[in-house]
Amino acid sequence: MPDHAVSTHAGVQAQLDRLALLSPGADILGLERITTLLARLGDPHLALPPVFHVAGTNGKGSTCAFLRAALEADGRSVHVFTSPHLVRFNERIRINGALIGDDALADNLARVLDIADGVGASFFEVTTAAAFLAFAEHPADACVIEVGLGGRLDATNVIPAPAICGIAQLSVDHQAFLGDTLAQIAAEKAGIAKQGVPLVTQRYPESLHPVLLDAVAKARATWLPMGDGWDAATYRDRLHYRDAQGRFDTPLPRLPGAHQATNAALAFAMLRHQDIVPVHESALKAAPLWAHWPARLQRLEPGPLVDLLHAGSTVWLDGGHNAGAGEAIGAFFTPDRIGGEPVHLVIGMLANKDPDDFLAPFAGKIAHIHAVPVPGHDHHGADRFAAVAARWNIGCTPYADLPGALAAIDRVMQPSQILIAGSLYLAGEALRLNDQYPD
Repeated sequence: MPDHAVSTHAGVQAQLDRLALLSPGADILGLERITTLLARLGDPHLALPPVFHVAGTNGKGSTCAFLRAALEADGRSVHVFTSPHLVRFNERIRINGALIGDDALADNLARVLDIADGVGASFFEVTTAAAFLAFAEHPADACVIEVGLGGRLDATNVIPAPAICGIAQLSVDHQAFLGDTLAQIAAEKAGIAKQGVPLVTQRYPESLHPVLLDAVAKARATWLPMGDGWDAATYRDRLHYRDAQGRFDTPLPRLPGAHQATNAALAFAMLRHQDIVPVHESALKAAPLWAHWPARLQRLEPGPLVDLLHAGSTVWLDGGHNAGAGEAIGAFFTPDRIGGEPVHLVIGMLANKDPDDFLAPFAGKIAHIHAVPVPGHDHHGADRFAAVAARWNIGCTPYADLPGALAAIDRVMQPSQILIAGSLYLAGEALRLNDQYPD
């Protein structure tokens, strides 16, 4: 689906305008269109450096960040493809660790769009083809590629022989595309499994095991879930990892939240269960402190948005929008962390997301809900959040934008603890308003 992307670079914006016109109004998952696009481009996906392919409902982007950090700590050059972007479209494509330049981005999008007539390709399919084109034409030691949606029919799943595949946390999301049950979603995610390639996953309920076993059997792959062949745990402020090759421990991730240790461990397991791109243990130990992934329990720095508040206030930013993300965020805001004071929640959510599932873990931790729109996207109205607030016996107030919400909070609570959450698009708006651009 179109992401309403804009750019200050005229050449990039011209191609984004073409892309918005070309893309269908709603995505239909499938590999036919991306296969046709890539064939017309000379099949660049067959000339990629070794690929680390990552799926999952939550945590796949963070896992990609840990993979990249470990590989780069080992001196490797790495291409990275992730989605969506937060502020600039360029964030989706990293060439040798650096965001793709505007001129190169405009050129790659134009090359794909120029051959796309009659294909009916989606926004994401064109973007994927442009990324693969860029990666194939620039040497690197590895590619880290994040699945866009699902797995089995995602445009990134045309890669025939990745070095390894991984699946992060599973949760119910994108039901219109992936199904209404966790088992259906697990089956779609496991569709990235490839013949002879290990599929490394986090630990899942036993009820999902038949689905995963069926997927890897059909692909003739090997399934390596957490707890079976490898494992990890945190204690004494360290992350302890073990597998058949041995044990080691690392600092806890710099990325906030207990769930990030599991994402880091998944990245370690993916790196250690493939031998195409060997990585030294010292690089794995560096990765938790090197990895950075914006809008995941990110503490905003001083800037135009944060400066609306009195000194001592804290603004946390997270793009989470489903039940799994809600659990991780809710667990982060312990009484010790928030000093016993409830948090002011500033929230905007897309209309196709479920606020009740996302917000359930926040009960008892929120002082007031401040509802804002998600600019450029269909979103829930304030009445949807007011219903949650009424059940919690707290207030809910609508605002036209993020600055208005933060200014109002500052008038009633100084200093204050604020969480902006509910949508990656809203998170991107917060970063833009705070002049805090991902790099």
